[in-house]
Amino acid sequence: MPTERQSLIMLFGATGDLATRKLYPALFQLYKKGNIRSHFALIGTSRQKLTDEKFRDLVSKSIENDVTDKKQGSDFASHFYYIAHDVTNLAHYSVLKDKADELDKKYKLGGNRVFYISMAPNFFGTVAKDLKTQHVLSEGPGFNRLVIEKPFGRDYESAKALNDALSASFEENQIFRIDHYLGKEMIQNIEAVRFGNTIFEALWNNRYIDNIQITLAEKLGVEERAGYYDNSGALRDMVQNHIMQIVSLLAMEQPVAFKDTDIRAEKVKALRSLRVYNVADAATNFVRGQYASNGAEKEYRREDGVPADSNTETFVAGKLLFDNYRWSGTPFYIRTGKKLADKFTRVDVVFKKPLVDIFAFPQNGSTPLNANVLTIYVEPTQGFSIVVNAKNNASGFQTEPVNLTYLEDAKRTKETPQPYERLIHDVLKGDGTNFASWPEVANAWKFVDQIRRVWDIQQPMFPNYIPGSMGPVAADELLARDHREWVYKLNQ
Repeated sequence: MPTERQSLIMLFGATGDLATRKLYPALFQLYKKGNIRSHFALIGTSRQKLTDEKFRDLVSKSIENDVTDKKQGSDFASHFYYIAHDVTNLAHYSVLKDKADELDKKYKLGGNRVFYISMAPNFFGTVAKDLKTQHVLSEGPGFNRLVIEKPFGRDYESAKALNDALSASFEENQIFRIDHYLGKEMIQNIEAVRFGNTIFEALWNNRYIDNIQITLAEKLGVEERAGYYDNSGALRDMVQNHIMQIVSLLAMEQPVAFKDTDIRAEKVKALRSLRVYNVADAATNFVRGQYASNGAEKEYRREDGVPADSNTETFVAGKLLFDNYRWSGTPFYIRTGKKLADKFTRVDVVFKKPLVDIFAFPQNGSTPLNANVLTIYVEPTQGFSIVVNAKNNASGFQTEPVNLTYLEDAKRTKETPQPYERLIHDVLKGDGTNFASWPEVANAWKFVDQIRRVWDIQQPMFPNYIPGSMGPVAADELLARDHREWVYKLNQ
């Protein structure tokens, strides 16, 4: 039987798109499984004036595709309450406090409170401060936890200012910075693959691994996010958070124990050993792109809300180097972009070829051995594959690459919890394993800021790639200079 978690959730931005598309369905899944049930309540807030009934109607509509038992759906929605709230008005916080105290007694919540801010980042510090000064935080034996969505600043200085504001009201172990990529099944599987299999962990170093490649590809353009995206770009929107978190999981040392404090400590060590480039190396080891028109689709600069002279990148590829014993000399290649060939996320671990290929001599009539490649498929397919060399069925002794693959079937994929379900459950448990700590965020920004500084003083040649491709030619040249190539290539 699942353990029921007692908690009041106070959601700021309760009528927003994230809440209705992701948060309420995730909470309903937890409710159906018994992770939350009778000792649970949610206070939704926003500027809109709604009654509890109207708010519950909104919640019910957001979960209608998941409801198989109407009574269960209505029982779930009955735990939701609404208060119109202006986060800049101190008087409104006393109303929140009174309602929180009332619901704490009604549902026997033990003083446990989660404050989830699903609003623009400029309100994070204000809400955190006023929750404390206006005594909305629980003062009894229960917990207080703060959940915030990215972006965590737009550079190191703004991220530090934000963290300082949050830290004035909450301890670091009370702050949960959500990165939904860390809730994905196969991202969480990276640790299991590495540390749960001797055949990989024994070889997980620069002696046996030639390079590691991380690809986060998106098929769509900026869509309705153009206003936000043009002030962010692929470097800030994807590299600083999603990609750097994946990199840290691949590069980290084995933790003393698989608990949040030890795992976070190892991730921070890995990021601290990441080489921060000087101007010349940043210009050499990172490339950017912006999508053009292919006739049927508009170029980025003609998207609604995008300036006609925008130099915001919609594609990034880069080479990362670690200055530590495990990874010295082994590059991590990353790339992400919009309007690419397809939507997928994958990690390719390319092992070194044998030093001596005894099968490649002319008398054998064989081609040289391929590199072994371990691929972790994150989305939309979930699973693993590894390329090994084996004899083909022709006469003589000739080898060919063979793909050993495990892909999760549709039934198993459907049963897999979605990222927000996992992450909200972790918040209720107080498990920070799959959340970004401040030292991780800080080190990621210090690396990314240097790339941004170099790009800000250079004039790019945009647009430079066609929708449906895998980015600009420079992304292929980045690896070609090292006599390497991307494992995933178009039309492979």
